[in-house]
Amino acid sequence: MKNKIKGFTLIELLVVISIIGILASLALTSYGGAQKQARDTQRRSDLGQYRNGLEAYAASNNGLYPVHAAAYDTSGFCGGGVLSSYLSSCPPDPITTNTYYYISDAGGTKFILYANLETDYYWYVCSTGKSDKTVTDTAPNIATCP
Repeated sequence: MKNKIKGFTLIELLVVISIIGILASLALTSYGGAQKQARDTQRRSDLGQYRNGLEAYAASNNGLYPVHAAAYDTSGFCGGGVLSSYLSSCPPDPITTNTYYYISDAGGTKFILYANLETDYYWYVCSTGKSDKTVTDTAPNIATCP
């Protein structure tokens, strides 16, 4: 009787390894997209926190918001800034290269907060309560809000 050696052939091993490689690359690709969506969700939540802080500020200041007619980095609101009494902490953008921006009208009666998203263009929050994304790559301004 002959002893037959049992095992996998080289071709079978190469096929299995290539299939595992393809599945791993697909998993990593979808994981990166999920991370971007999670960071965008965090940005939307952070802008909501800033809106709450601005509403509390306005309630203490005759209904007026801080005046910044040009895009203003919201990190200036904290650390002794105008919202430091109304927010326990200013949430930073999940990626340090991005930031949140604030613009008001000249009288401080309206504002818009916005952030650059990774999966879309911009997300903005208005003093009127409207929140939405832009349809173009142009940064929103105070006229964007109704």
